[in-house]
Amino acid sequence: MEAEIVKAARGWVGTKFHHQGRKKGVGVDCIGLIVGVVKELGAEVADRVDYCRQPHNGELEKALLGYLQPCEIKVGAIALFRISREPQHVGIISNYGENFGLIHAYAQARRVVEHNLDEWWKERLTGCFY
Repeated sequence: MEAEIVKAARGWVGTKFHHQGRKKGVGVDCIGLIVGVVKELGAEVADRVDYCRQPHNGELEKALLGYLQPCEIKVGAIALFRISREPQHVGIISNYGENFGLIHAYAQARRVVEHNLDEWWKERLTGCFY
């Protein structure tokens, strides 16, 4: 299943970043990427687009725990990151060469990207879920 998750996520690479977006090839945010991949794989997922860019009170982590179990870092897992105060960003762990990679809708890059899970990202990783 891990390979299918990563393959589906890679199909979104290049999609423009759009807050609360949900359309492959058109516009998506980090949560929309996860929702889109899960739906492509045939699973049901509760979705909403009434959230702000800065989650409060652990909202994003609570939402993940409502559907998934915490796990060690592994290919296919959903990774949760703290960029500023609270965990606010998610992506999918991939195999990137001989290392872990990260596929995510990255606002600074203005699109969905895949890159090495470098030290900057590892320092901000708060947990993985599967």
